[in-house]
Amino acid sequence: MSQKLNHSLSLAKPDGYHTSAKQKVFLTIGLIGLFTLVLALFNLDIMSGWALTAALGAITLGIGGFTTDAYLNKPKGIKNDGVWFKSISSHGAVGWLTGIVLTLFYIVLYFYPHLLGLGTDGAANTGLISFFDPLSRLLNGGPASQWFVYGTLYTLAILAFGYKFLLKYRHNRYEQLRTYSVMFFQLGFAFLIPEFMSRLNSESFSLPYYDLKNIWPLNYYNFEQYRVDDMISAGDVGVGILIFGVASILIITPILTYKYGKRWYCSWVCGCGGLAETAGDPFRHLSDKTQAAWKIERWVVHSVLVFVVLMTTAVIYTYLGYDAENYWLTKEVFLFLVAGFLTLIFTLTMIYKRHELGKDARYGAIGYFVIIMVLIGMHYFSNGSQLFLFEAETLRSSYGFLIGSIFSGVIGTGFYPIFGNRVWCRFGCPMAAILGFQQRIFSKFRITTNGGQCISCGNCSTYCEMGIDVRAYAQKGENIVRSSCVGCGICSAVCPRGVLKLENDSTKGRINPTEILLGNDVDLIDLVNQK
Repeated sequence: MSQKLNHSLSLAKPDGYHTSAKQKVFLTIGLIGLFTLVLALFNLDIMSGWALTAALGAITLGIGGFTTDAYLNKPKGIKNDGVWFKSISSHGAVGWLTGIVLTLFYIVLYFYPHLLGLGTDGAANTGLISFFDPLSRLLNGGPASQWFVYGTLYTLAILAFGYKFLLKYRHNRYEQLRTYSVMFFQLGFAFLIPEFMSRLNSESFSLPYYDLKNIWPLNYYNFEQYRVDDMISAGDVGVGILIFGVASILIITPILTYKYGKRWYCSWVCGCGGLAETAGDPFRHLSDKTQAAWKIERWVVHSVLVFVVLMTTAVIYTYLGYDAENYWLTKEVFLFLVAGFLTLIFTLTMIYKRHELGKDARYGAIGYFVIIMVLIGMHYFSNGSQLFLFEAETLRSSYGFLIGSIFSGVIGTGFYPIFGNRVWCRFGCPMAAILGFQQRIFSKFRITTNGGQCISCGNCSTYCEMGIDVRAYAQKGENIVRSSCVGCGICSAVCPRGVLKLENDSTKGRINPTEILLGNDVDLIDLVNQK
């Protein structure tokens, strides 16, 4: 296939950046498929399983054809040219319109599903949701819900835009592998397997919907009483899944984070990260790089983590009993176990990692103090299902509304074209906060830099979706070990000099000092060998 080179040396605007005839054709095909989904809202008689297949196929073909012509006609290499000159990716009118449309869709999906045609009180689905009924019955044996529609479109977006990502970064093997990984986990673990599991349910066997890759605290609802009861009543399979969920928190997650950093989940497994990396890739440069944004990020995301720890503890506390003769895990024993575990983690961190954390250790102490005080208050000022002055159900629903719906859904995805593709991951995801803590404290993962080769082009900082000033580290030749880094590797992929490298190595010398070394204060050869 012939490749067209852009010979323009313009610094103001790259010449020749136009949509080709083929791209216009495929764009039209994709819009026709999208328009068909919009028509489904009006419950037209033409809607059927074949119409759904044609609509989703047209969207996929449109994205795939457009991508193929856009990237395979160019040589391999960095492909972020023109992003500041497109309205959709430079806070232009199209970008704002896209953000508004996505936000409105999420609001309707979460809070007004009847507008999409969801049947209530046993009534049949209509509109867009009924359009997905044939596919839903094929996979799980029942009619579609708004979450099935969302899951289908979500998976389609990751697969279609994942293909785009594969072509765009085909010069980088790491980006290829992790993109295949998120596509696999989304299609299999988040979409198909849970639907097949639902098909197995009967009057004698029932499992709640379970995304196998969603680990607490992302699935903050997993330890609610009805879910635990459903797991136990499902027999060995349900108990096995429940044990797997607990083991994921206490065993699997720490081990994998120790070996590979938080990237094993945030950039290789997580569905939120998968959508951000594929469909959200054109917006990664819009992430706020200011120090003010970084300070807000630290306070907000860790406050969410503290809140979800307390809410999960409160959920379990409300349905435990007081009588130790009936069951050893009483309310008091549970609170003591939680407090003891958190105290152990806090004590070990302060003893062995206090100097590496610096003033962040004080923020950690504040969070620990808040949790312990609330646990004490929970013991002395709670009665039955009431926690302090609030009903436990009210607190749970408030958390689900604010964090699970508004933050992760409406803002997290709807604001891609406005605040970048990792708004939820940076500011709201409690899973990212926990993994970031583990990565900062004891992981082997770091991004090494070769400062002597850095030309300060700024590509790495510009395209860091987490708002990290990567260039500042590269200029000093300092290893990058940040809690917020998701290890996506884009900073390395867009570096024209090969300055950055993602590594898993010994924890010794992982976090380098930033002091300027003068004269014979240090053996430089020994220092280099330690890094």
